[in-house]
Amino acid sequence: MDKITSVKKGIFFILLSALGFSIMNLCVTLAGDLPTFQKALFRNAGAMIVSFFLFLKSGDKLDLKPSDLGLLLMRALFGSVGLFANFYALDHMMISDASMLNKLAPFFTLLLSAIFLKEKTSIKQYLFVALAFVGVLFIVKPTMEFTQSMGASIVGVIGGFGAGAAYACVRGLGKRGMPSSQIVLGFSVVSTLIAIPFVINNHAPMSIYQICLLSLAAIGATVGQFGITWAYKAAPSKEISIFDYFTVIFSALWGFIFLSQVPDIYSLFGYLIIFTSALLMFFYNKRH
Repeated sequence: MDKITSVKKGIFFILLSALGFSIMNLCVTLAGDLPTFQKALFRNAGAMIVSFFLFLKSGDKLDLKPSDLGLLLMRALFGSVGLFANFYALDHMMISDASMLNKLAPFFTLLLSAIFLKEKTSIKQYLFVALAFVGVLFIVKPTMEFTQSMGASIVGVIGGFGAGAAYACVRGLGKRGMPSSQIVLGFSVVSTLIAIPFVINNHAPMSIYQICLLSLAAIGATVGQFGITWAYKAAPSKEISIFDYFTVIFSALWGFIFLSQVPDIYSLFGYLIIFTSALLMFFYNKRH
C-alpha cells in the first residue's frame, strides 16, 4: 500500500510539474517580441531567489570540492544553453513542437551517461533513441533549403541536448554526494549571470502586461522545478517518468486555446513516434 501511495504522489507531482512548465511555455510565448535573454532573466532570477532561500532552509553547507567544481559549472552551462535555446524555440515555433523537442533531454541523458559516466546501456535502449530521432525529423521537416522554421527546430534540438547534458551532470554530482539544493542554486546563479550582460546590451521596454506574463512564467517554472523534485523523491523514475510528457499535451492545449495553434500531420506523427519511443523505454526500464 505504501508503495502504491508513493507512486500516486509521484504521478501527482510530476503532472503538477508538467502543468507548471507548460504555463511557463505559454507565458513566454504570449510575452511577445522581447529578446530571448530578457525573458530568460525573469525566469532565472525568480528561480535563483527561491533556490537561495531553500538552500538556507535546508541547512546544507556550501561545500565545493575542487574536483566537483568543474562538473557543477558544466551542469550550469549546459542547463543555461538548454534554457536559452528552449526559450528561443518557443518564440519561433508552435509551443507544442518546442516542448516536444525539449523532451528529447532524457534520450541525450542516456547517451551521455553511457559515454561519460560509463553507465550500462543496452542495444534496445540505443534503438529507442534512434526511433526518437526519426520522430524529430517529422517535426523539423528538413529540406534542401534552410528556412527560419528549420533553424528554430535545430535550436530546439540543441535545447533538448543542453537539458540532457545538464541532467547527466546532475547524475554525476549526485553520485559524488553533492546536495541537490546546492546544484540548483549553482545553476540558477550562473544562468542569471550569463543572461545579465545580454539584457544590458539588448534591452527592450516592457509593458505591465508583459511583466505580469513573465512573472507568471517564473512562477510556472518554479512550480515545475519543485514538482519534478518532489515527484522523484516520492517515487523512482522508472515508475513515473513517462508522465513528464504531459508537458507537451498541456502545451498543445494552451497553444490551441490561446494561440489558435494546430500542429500539422507531420508534427503529430513525430509526437507519436517520440512518445512511443519514450513509452518503450519506460517499460524496458521497469522490467530491468
